[in-house]
Amino acid sequence: MKLDTLKYGFDHTTMPADPMADYWPHGVQEDLARQDWALTELHSAIDLEAWQGFTADLPRDPYVNQRWKRMSWLALDAEEQVKDLGHCPMAQGGAFNDADSMADRLRYYEPLTPEFLGRADVRAFVRAWARLWGIRPDEPILMQITGVRGEGHLDPLQGQGIHADGCQALSILVLSRDNVLGADNHLYADKAGTRELVTATLRPGEILHLRDDRLFHGVDTLSQRDPSQPFERFIIIINTRFVDAFQNRILRRHFPQAVLHQS
Repeated sequence: MKLDTLKYGFDHTTMPADPMADYWPHGVQEDLARQDWALTELHSAIDLEAWQGFTADLPRDPYVNQRWKRMSWLALDAEEQVKDLGHCPMAQGGAFNDADSMADRLRYYEPLTPEFLGRADVRAFVRAWARLWGIRPDEPILMQITGVRGEGHLDPLQGQGIHADGCQALSILVLSRDNVLGADNHLYADKAGTRELVTATLRPGEILHLRDDRLFHGVDTLSQRDPSQPFERFIIIINTRFVDAFQNRILRRHFPQAVLHQS
């Protein structure tokens, strides 16, 4: 199934007493329950142009060529306020990451900036995302700004192919997509890719939610639409409830009080 337009929009005729209550259209929750994925947009909920500005000073990814990245571990407190848990490396076991440069390794990245995490629309997004997935206080949430710039042809997954990220709740929000051909997102029922469920070309402001422990995903190689100009594609990845035992061991070591998924 090829998706070229979004199924869901927002009705702004009334303001809910609880701003989080109608952050996501009702169909998003229904689709997650029915098919394990949902696609919608966030143009009315976030200042997309301001968020795009935070891609300008991203450090280069020390493990992947032509990629830039920041990441932070967050959680909600008992009052649903977003808190920064502090430093912890990313750790993906080989069962979930097929890339030699990343599998079974601890990866260290610079954190998201206080200016980004302090934004009201960023905090509201994290709270609403946690509500969508039923995330409890003190469950570690990994939030990344990451993306690629360059010329020629590039595999944005750098060898991961069709894969899962080793968690239960995963969402991908596109921040920018400039001079890009390709980079279509695919969801599959199997890792071999014989049962494709959907293909979607996510545009800036669009977000794909998926149950990562039930589906597999991949992204096509990208290249320049205009060969005389470089391409650029940046996204936010946010996920939690890790089923990757390697990542959970590292989380427990750094955050002893964290609520972790028990596989």
